[in-house]
Amino acid sequence: MNKSTNLVILAVNAKYVHSSLAAWVLAATYEHTAVIEANINQSDESIAARVIAHSPDRLMISVYIWNAAKLPRVMELIREALPQVQIILGGPEAAHNAQHWLELGAASVFTGELPDVFVDPYSDDCITALEGKLAYIETSRGCPFSCAFCLSGGAGAADSAGAADSVSAVQFLPLDTAKARIAKLAKAQVRTIKFVDRTFNCNATRAYELFEYVIGLDPGHNNGKTFHFEVAADLFDTRTLALLATAPPGRIQFEIGLQSFCAAALKASSRKTDLAAATANIAELLRCGNIHIHVDLIAGLPHETLAEFENSFNRAFALGAHHLQLGFLKVLHGSRMRGLFPQIKHSSDPPYEIISSPWLSEADLAAIRCVEHALERTYNKGRFLAALEYVHSTSKITAFELFRGIGETPESLYEFCKALPNINSNTLLTHMICDCLAAQKGMNMPAFMRLSSRECCKETYISARETAQAQLGRKIHRSEVALLPPLSAGAGARAVFADARTRDPVTGLYSVCEITV
Repeated sequence: MNKSTNLVILAVNAKYVHSSLAAWVLAATYEHTAVIEANINQSDESIAARVIAHSPDRLMISVYIWNAAKLPRVMELIREALPQVQIILGGPEAAHNAQHWLELGAASVFTGELPDVFVDPYSDDCITALEGKLAYIETSRGCPFSCAFCLSGGAGAADSAGAADSVSAVQFLPLDTAKARIAKLAKAQVRTIKFVDRTFNCNATRAYELFEYVIGLDPGHNNGKTFHFEVAADLFDTRTLALLATAPPGRIQFEIGLQSFCAAALKASSRKTDLAAATANIAELLRCGNIHIHVDLIAGLPHETLAEFENSFNRAFALGAHHLQLGFLKVLHGSRMRGLFPQIKHSSDPPYEIISSPWLSEADLAAIRCVEHALERTYNKGRFLAALEYVHSTSKITAFELFRGIGETPESLYEFCKALPNINSNTLLTHMICDCLAAQKGMNMPAFMRLSSRECCKETYISARETAQAQLGRKIHRSEVALLPPLSAGAGARAVFADARTRDPVTGLYSVCEITV
């Protein structure tokens, strides 16, 4: 590629904690560059001002669904101050909608890939910029599958079942190079290193060797870092599962896209998954208890009705993963879904999320959004896990019905759940108090759960705190102790305390101990 002078590369990330791998790959490809990383929560003016201060001749920006709505105004402000600047766009949102961005003032749009996977982005400046942020690494590019809702697979090579020709559709970084980059990031001041490989374990032998390398990192060298991989659970073999069972707790996280349990939806989406193998392997990974498991579902896939989605949700929840992400279908520019199912109504602006379809009405999607909101505010944040399990198992309510009913606050959860069949309100409240301590050591515990705030309980609370401190051998914050409701009339007082030094590296929860006062 030709070398460019006076070039600014602008990355507008979704959050402050995110970083841009693409920006630093470009910086390693072109000379005389400056990288500016911003995020969508910053004002258009402040982002533009940072670019203008460099007075670049050329400006490169990667466009994604999370920043596509913001960039037109940022570009406009930059062009007003620097009318001669050439704005060059890339990234999936620009590449698959090039004419739109040319009309908005881009000088050119890359519609193919830019630098290849072998470029090393991790300069000293990049490592410094990563401090306190999430680091990304790419050890393979492409995907052997061709799901209709995704842009990563080789759609042209897909067969009727959705699989591309083979793993040969994927470009792999040499193993020694991959290990060297992992080692460099392991020394950086970051907590999480996320592999952007779309199906990391599509090549089982290669995945095994890199898992083995990550697991074998010296604890002092690794400094407590977590490595996050997107994997296909059905592709794990027994050898790899045995290796993963040896990983230090918290060292590895897996994001597993099941997307649906509806066969018709998977077929229509060209999604090829052995669900029986996937669920069995997820169960085995969870049984070992050392790896954080994140499972994904997509609401809105073609041919999946509300009743069928409820079934998918209930089956996914029953797996017991640590995080269940419920996403909504996005009909992306460049995806085969956009051409195959024009009857799916979606927003015209990014992220092009489904509005309705022949299988899901707007009201159906609103119901699913209620479930998603409640799920995010409770289960996926590690809050009220024991309470939810108690209610789910005791009342026999389905998981979908439970999350649809509990609302978005602890008060609404308590009021809804205590009215269900076979639920004892004091037992429910006990679980909720313990859960609150386990998740956040009692910080900001809702008033209705703070029994110690009642005048008649203050002396009991003081005694409980003293007992807890004696057991721990140190002073603790008042928020780390809570009184529990009595088991029965006339029963002795009970309390619990959280041990802030026992946070589980996989679940993120603190150990909670019950004491009798």
